Amino acid sequence: MQGMHDFVPTDLKIEYINKLLEVGFDTIDFGSFVSSKAIPQMRDTAEVLAGLNKSTTKLLAIIANVRGAEDAVKHQAITYLGYPFSISETFQKRNTNATIQESLANLNTIQQLTQNAGKKLVVYISMGFGNPYGEEWNVDYAAGWIDKIQSMGVEIISLADTVGVAKEADISYLFEGVIQKFPKVEFGAHLHTTPGNWQNKLAAAYDAGCRRFDTAIRGFGGCPMATDKLTGNLATENAVQYLSGKLKNLTIDIQKLNDCILFSNRIFNEH
Repeated sequence: MQGMHDFVPTDLKIEYINKLLEVGFDTIDFGSFVSSKAIPQMRDTAEVLAGLNKSTTKLLAIIANVRGAEDAVKHQAITYLGYPFSISETFQKRNTNATIQESLANLNTIQQLTQNAGKKLVVYISMGFGNPYGEEWNVDYAAGWIDKIQSMGVEIISLADTVGVAKEADISYLFEGVIQKFPKVEFGAHLHTTPGNWQNKLAAAYDAGCRRFDTAIRGFGGCPMATDKLTGNLATENAVQYLSGKLKNLTIDIQKLNDCILFSNRIFNEH
């Protein structure tokens, strides 16, 4: 929702997320503790959290700096803090107004805050599969940053195809390499896809051993810097359909998922 111009009413956000909490997902990314000036849509995150029902599904809040982490760790209901760390200098400055080195220092502080509060940090490696700015990128470069981050004690790292440029071969090679090299880290995939390539990208990550996937109902969202207007988040319903044929223990309630897809029209089509 964060890229939408019109503000989504708080009670509508709460109703929608409460429906999502009944589907059976492992984790729901419910909001962001970020500057209300930078992202006005997320200014009611604390209010939304207060209105959510208890569920076996864990809650994750996005933070972009130490201040956001300090706000997020105060809330007992939050299990995960998600921090976007770009290995592109240009994108890191645009996304968090900090250099890579400044973000690395912030990450270390945020990891300590998170651990002290009994929570876990999820680090998203944005531009993990390519760089549209002409800066250095290759799989070994990406793996080097992963090495630095996991050495801080970070246990969950999600590789993000931020602008949708990932090639299947790179997805396979990178996941196979880092999963083998860092067996104590849980790796995830944050894929941006088109209607024509989502399954190939998802299959490449799954076959390489990835078992944590970020998705969004109907593929809403994505990155405004993607060159293809069809590029969006990996659609939840597509991922569920694919993974249901692979995993015997998938705990998704399809009827409740369909209810959420229908309800999403009230948010994404009316604002």
